[in-house]
Amino acid sequence: MSDTRPAYLTPPEVAKSLRVSESKVAAWIRSGRLRAYNVSESARPKYRIRADDLDDFLQARAVTPPPVPVRRTRLCVPRYV
Repeated sequence: MSDTRPAYLTPPEVAKSLRVSESKVAAWIRSGRLRAYNVSESARPKYRIRADDLDDFLQARAVTPPPVPVRRTRLCVPRYV
């Protein structure tokens, strides 16, 4: 069973797959939320994101439903004696 997804993705590819802007992906990289590797030898960075790191990022951002509240029962206590 082969995985059709590439091992490394560019920020524009990540932005397109998540339907966000490229600047948002760059902000996630700068803040350290999304791990990326700089493959450039010049002053201007060129980032590549491992597919496994993207999976970890998405799993950390997953929304979990709130816990189901415990329903309290009323005691049947007569008001007037």
